[in-house]
Amino acid sequence: MHIEPGVLNAAKIVFANAAAVSTLAVFLPKLMWRPDIWIKTLLAALFFSIFMEVFHMPVGASELHFVGASAVYVIFGFVPTLFGFAIGLLLQGLLFEPTDLVHLAVNSLSLILPLIAAHGLLGRHFFAEGGRVIRWAEVVKFDAAFYGGVVLMVGFWLSLGNEPTPLQNWALFAVSYLPLVLLEPLFTCLVVRTLKRNADNPLISRFTTVKTLATA
Repeated sequence: MHIEPGVLNAAKIVFANAAAVSTLAVFLPKLMWRPDIWIKTLLAALFFSIFMEVFHMPVGASELHFVGASAVYVIFGFVPTLFGFAIGLLLQGLLFEPTDLVHLAVNSLSLILPLIAAHGLLGRHFFAEGGRVIRWAEVVKFDAAFYGGVVLMVGFWLSLGNEPTPLQNWALFAVSYLPLVLLEPLFTCLVVRTLKRNADNPLISRFTTVKTLATA
């Protein structure tokens, strides 16, 4: 899901910077004056960064990553995950891939816009009163919406690139995410059920959402 340095010119990067800052600013009030959400956000960024480094490989026009998106989302919530993605990419750039900092906003938008869409269409039901049951099939729907959006965002950036990207390279990248859409929900369900069994732990109760989630 990374757009490599040199693909976009400076004007398009400036546009991406403005779009990313504006998008995050809309949700910033939900983050302010809430130390518990700050901690959830830092935890979301940390786990997202770890997942990104655990598995990643070049595929087609970009890279295949284990993002752990649905796990981070259902455990820490929408706003912490939204900001956690941006902070996690910043950490990854500072610690491992300094060249990626040029496209920090570009790569952030590739994650946060699909997350906003997936949350609005499917994800918010997980956190409704009583909660939607966290089953594999339900998480697959969320992941399909999220990763489908990521693939489309990568295609969008590549279409704006300085050099044309062969369609088959993007298609190979898109197909590579199919196994992730099917397998990541298993990981998410396992983690949620494990945390749910320990929901009385004060740290888990305060800094995760598991008490509000229903499990099969």
